[in-house]
Amino acid sequence: MDSSTTVSAELGLRLVVPDRTTVPLLAGLEYAADDPYAIRMAFYVGEDEPVEWIFARELLTVGIVREVGDGDVEVRPAGAGEDILHIALSSPFGNALFEVPLSPLADFLHRTYEMVPAGRETEFIDIDVELENLLWRS
Repeated sequence: MDSSTTVSAELGLRLVVPDRTTVPLLAGLEYAADDPYAIRMAFYVGEDEPVEWIFARELLTVGIVREVGDGDVEVRPAGAGEDILHIALSSPFGNALFEVPLSPLADFLHRTYEMVPAGRETEFIDIDVELENLLWRS
C-alpha cells in the first residue's frame, strides 16, 4: 500500500480477563483510503500470528461518545472521567473485552478523517474494481 494513502498506529491496550484483572497487549491499527469505511486492528497475543478484526470506522468514532454496536462488536466509553474505550468482541471461539486508551485511538481516528473526510468515502472507492471483485466471487 502507498504510505500516502494509509494511516497506521500501534496501541497498548488491556484484555480484561474473567477475574477482572487485565493483561497488557499490543494492537496494530491500519486504515487505507481505498477501503475508506474499514479499520483493521491486529491484536498481538504472544508469539502466534496476530488476530485481526475489521471495524467500521464510524463504529469506533461513535463509540467514543456512546454505546454502539450489536452482535459481534460493541464499543462504549468506559465511564465519566475515564480516558478508556471498551471494545467487546464475540466469536464462536469466545468473548473478549478490551480497554483501549482513548486519546491515542482518537488521534488515530482524527488522522483517518484528515485523509478521507466523513461523507466523502465514496470518492475513494473504485466502483468498477469493487464490482469486478464481487462478480469474480460469485
